[in-house]
Amino acid sequence: MSAAALVSIALLGALVGLVVPPVSRRFATADARPWALPGPQPVRRPWADPMVAVSVFVGLAVAVGDNPALPVFLAVAAVGLVLARVDLACLRLPDPLVLVAGLLALGGLTAAAQLSGAPGRLLGALGGAAVAGAAHVLLALLPGSRLGFGDVKLAAVLGLPLGWLGRDALLAGLLLPHVLHGGLVLSLLAARKVHRNTLLPLGPALLAGAWLGVLLT
Repeated sequence: MSAAALVSIALLGALVGLVVPPVSRRFATADARPWALPGPQPVRRPWADPMVAVSVFVGLAVAVGDNPALPVFLAVAAVGLVLARVDLACLRLPDPLVLVAGLLALGGLTAAAQLSGAPGRLLGALGGAAVAGAAHVLLALLPGSRLGFGDVKLAAVLGLPLGWLGRDALLAGLLLPHVLHGGLVLSLLAARKVHRNTLLPLGPALLAGAWLGVLLT
């Protein structure tokens, strides 16, 4: 991918990052974060969301390259940034946003499969969604599980682009979120910032793990 294309994608990411906060506020409840850590709240940094979005977009562009599915990955990432913010704010993954991400992924990957003349990759994407969704349904049904069905639906949606890339990306995208989330929980418990019954959002870890799965495969 050319440097000019990467710069364009970085600028697009910055614009998305500017839009993420106001859009996420429309979906987040007015309640205080039930999992919020004690102590003073961090100072708001208006540049943080654009920087995160630029990093996400450029990382995907470098990893996916000139694959015709790149616009799909970027579109799902844009919705994912909103979902992560909403989940951090109120422990919710709104169904309308998850549905939009799913429709963008399914429709976009269907078109990409036609353009690239590789319909088998669409089957891989559908298989990825089925595997990711089924695995997280099983996790949600385990005794004592705190996995919500919003997380299950998001995992199934993320299985579409991961399955498009193949088995290695899917496996990494399934495992890394729980490694990240588990590490965070253990760190917070060790620092006595949370207790065993504290609910923490899993959506950001699902999204971050899927992103890393794309980058590492």
